[in-house]
Amino acid sequence: MPTRYRGNATEKRALNAYISLQRAAVTIESCVHSEVNRAGLTIRQFAVLEAVYHLGPMEQGVLARKLLCTSGNLTGVIGTLERMKLVIRTQQKDDRRCYHVSLTPRGKDIVEKLFPAHVKRIVRSLSAISVRDQEALRRISRKLGRAVAGVVDA
Repeated sequence: MPTRYRGNATEKRALNAYISLQRAAVTIESCVHSEVNRAGLTIRQFAVLEAVYHLGPMEQGVLARKLLCTSGNLTGVIGTLERMKLVIRTQQKDDRRCYHVSLTPRGKDIVEKLFPAHVKRIVRSLSAISVRDQEALRRISRKLGRAVAGVVDA
């Protein structure tokens, strides 16, 4: 559904692109994360588990930057995952303000159980466009994200 805003051509083009991007992201997200939600996890909780699974234990602030969220938001998410016995936080000896997050065996099992089907749902969702379009989508999305964040590509 295009915008009904009566601005100039530049504004309308940007709004229409943004609306299409958001609608596609929300639709794909809902399809891709359905099993994660049925397993009792939020998208953010699963993102934490998946990141620590694939990248290894890491400091909570580093994890927040990787997941593009604030440390404050992540503290609550990790606290919930800790109560669910899916992660453990270990306080740094040299800096008591920093915590490392790692998976428990139960957390690892959940990622190993959910991730293969998660990948299949992503592949199925994106198969609606060609391989070439998927690669272009990745390049354009990265370029847009970096430009908005103020990172200039060389």
